[in-house]
Formats: sequence, C-alpha cells, structure tokens
Amino acid sequence: MDNLKGLNFDPHVSVDCVVLGYDGQQLKVLLATKSDEAPELEYNNVKLPGRLLRVNEDLDEAANNIVSQLAGARHPYMHQFRAFGSPNRTANPKDVLWLENATKQKIGRIVTIAYLSLIRITNRTKSAFNDSPVEWFPVSEIPQLAFDHNEIIDAALREVQRLSQMRPQLVFEMLPPRFTALQMRHLFEQIQRRELDARNFAKLVLSKPWIVPLDEWETGVSHRSARYYKFQANKVKK
Repeated sequence: MDNLKGLNFDPHVSVDCVVLGYDGQQLKVLLATKSDEAPELEYNNVKLPGRLLRVNEDLDEAANNIVSQLAGARHPYMHQFRAFGSPNRTANPKDVLWLENATKQKIGRIVTIAYLSLIRITNRTKSAFNDSPVEWFPVSEIPQLAFDHNEIIDAALREVQRLSQMRPQLVFEMLPPRFTALQMRHLFEQIQRRELDARNFAKLVLSKPWIVPLDEWETGVSHRSARYYKFQANKVKK
C-alpha cells in the first residue's frame, strides 16, 4: 500500500465502488483483498474497491478513477446511489487500525459515498487495486467484508433491481457484445432474484427495437443452437 503513503486525504470521507459484472453465467461483484502487511491485526481482508477522498478531489472524479483503473474502460456506466454514515461503520478497531497503517493518518468516523458501476467482464479487468489483488465473486458467495461493505453491496443489488425495471437497457452494459436470449434472461433473473417465465420474457424483451437479432447462432453446443442478439443503444428512446 506504499502508493497511499504521503498523500493528503480527508480522513472523514471515502468513496466505495460496487462494480457488478456478468460472465455469461453468474452475476458477480469485484472485491479487493487487503495486503497482509500486518497479519497480527486479524482484520477482514476483503473489501470493496475504494479509498479515502483526497483533499480538493471531486467525488465523481474519485469514483471514475477507481472504476476506470479496475475495469480498463474510460466511460463505464456508473452513478452515485447512496451515502453511508453510521457511527458504527468504524466500530471494528482492527479495520480502522489497518486503514491508519495504510494511510498514516488518524481515522475516526468515516462517511462513505457509494457508487454503482455496471460493466462487462473481460480480460481487461485489472488484477490489482492500490497494490491489492482484486477478484470477481458471485453475489451469492460474498464473504464477510470489512467495515459495512456487505450492507453496501445489498443496497447496490436493490438499486440494480430498481434499474432493471425502470431502465432495463442499463442491464445490457453487463452482457457481452452478442448474447443469447437465455443469457439475457438468466442475468435478469439473478438481478431480480426470482425465476422468470421464459416465454413471457422473450415476448416482452425481444420485441424491443433495441434488441437486434443477428444472423448468427451458437456453435459446438450439445443442445439446439440459440440465436445471438445485440443491444443497439441508439434505438432506445430517451
């Protein structure tokens, strides 16, 4: 964590980013593992990508820098969805002690501004954040995280559920450039946490003008080949 030392941070405000992606089978969240520079602390060593806000730094700028560093994309979909300011956020002294060791600053109460980012999982996703390894975790297998980051992820998943109903085109940020109807339905099912009727889903979604059928089908599969589709953003009515 040497790249954090010597920087001028605001010890009262942080930015945490919930980066959600889809690999064609599972909805996943990107998590960072804290470096084991002080194993005697016995802290929860998995957390959301985030950091303290630097003095004179804009919130959106900080979040964009974090996500762009991880996703390898300049303009991933992202928005600020909630602030978390409970005094209990820093109730675990081991988490605070780790942060103080990393930043060389005294840490008290921290208010974090949470951002949600929807990206496509590719091999461009960086393998480290602030010298800490990052890894995709299925949302159904998230371990115990530092601070209140489990609560932040739960809130982010509820926000994605809301977005999938009000602005469903945003979900396509996570699908590959070409996808099958099954992949699309499985992603919506994992977001909404319930099974969807295949026939009704296909009738509703595939009728949208921004879902464009391709003259391409799956190859090398044991079942009947499925047709591929693509998302065409310029056909979405604002």
